[in-house]
Amino acid sequence: MFRSLRVRNYRLYAAGQVVSNTGTWMQRVAQDWLVLELAHGSGTALGITTGLQFLPMLLFGLWGGVIADRYPKRRILVLTQVAMGVLALILGLLAITGAAQVWHVYVLAFGLGLATVVDNPARQSFVVEMVGKRDLPNAIALNSATFNGARLLGPAVAGVLIALIGTGPVFLVNAASFGAVLFGLYAMRPEELSSAPPVKRAKGQLREGLSYVRGRRDLMLVLILIGFLAMFGMNFATTVALVAKETFHTDSAAFGVASSMLALGALSGALLAARRVARPRLRMLVAMGLLFSVLEVVTGLMPTYWTFVILLVPTGIAMMSIMTAANATMQLGVAPEMRGRVMALYMLVFLGSNPIGAPAIGWMAEEFGARTGLVLGGLISALAAIAVGVMALPRGSVGPALARVRRRPGPPSAGSASREAGSA
Repeated sequence: MFRSLRVRNYRLYAAGQVVSNTGTWMQRVAQDWLVLELAHGSGTALGITTGLQFLPMLLFGLWGGVIADRYPKRRILVLTQVAMGVLALILGLLAITGAAQVWHVYVLAFGLGLATVVDNPARQSFVVEMVGKRDLPNAIALNSATFNGARLLGPAVAGVLIALIGTGPVFLVNAASFGAVLFGLYAMRPEELSSAPPVKRAKGQLREGLSYVRGRRDLMLVLILIGFLAMFGMNFATTVALVAKETFHTDSAAFGVASSMLALGALSGALLAARRVARPRLRMLVAMGLLFSVLEVVTGLMPTYWTFVILLVPTGIAMMSIMTAANATMQLGVAPEMRGRVMALYMLVFLGSNPIGAPAIGWMAEEFGARTGLVLGGLISALAAIAVGVMALPRGSVGPALARVRRRPGPPSAGSASREAGSA
């Protein structure tokens, strides 16, 4: 299960990610709570903040993949981690001094999104340079486990700290956590990295990446499925906060517990995925998508806070299972020189679709009840999974199958039975 950790460079990377991701999840909880305080519980403001953080991915995400293919990924990651740490420091100082306003959070969230545009494809495609193609599926799953282990710890710690000392110090802790990643990158042995040759600057490289994916039907169907699930089904930063605060009238500590339970499920799903060796098939992705969608709807209908929290665990398992499987499918199915651009497109669809879904889900939750965001998001995700399942069938198989069903003889009607009896 942990075979990728035998690689020294990956151990350094993973250790830094544990620290940094914990700080990142602490900041996410603190940011959501700060917006709710500054905007007087506005779900629309919360959705706008989330959307602005992911909007740069929608606008510039593909260019991040081009950069990841052109330049050394280790160097790119050093620059992006420094930028993210500075943004967290600024937000922390604003919150501590009492000068923070909603528009400050909007601007800094957008800045964080700009850094993420370059960071995500470089980080995703850097994994194979550390561990090689053979251990790539295991490393992807362990990355998810690391991310969600931090997601389990971070919100709980953040909820307690917010209740005790406010949101400002939480942002400062996150700013300091980026030092762990920078140390890990610095301490790596470059000669042990299997770095792909940088792609030389040339015209049409962005179009080349798009054409490559467009010509791969399997990759296109994965992108469609993940796009709908991310746009409508995975807006938990908005929906869980609103249900915890508006439906069950809980405080920041209870919100942190709910986020941690979702993370517990996601961590379990990632560890289960680490045991898999074979590349998942598309039909498995469709089944995972349907299961996740049903669980989200059921979670949104839970009558009490504790039943709601308990159902977040299997929902998190299903969510992380499909996320890990989709990521592995994309990375294992592409040429090395295309990996940065393909993963940029994947991250654009996965994260960049959020600016479309998050404000809409937040508005619907505010207008029609906090539960609406979860229930409606799950229903739309289920329809998307069914549609992709139909599209994944071999071409030309749907029509003949329906024709066979129509030609299949049914039981005789009462009238025909009496006529047969009369003629006998």
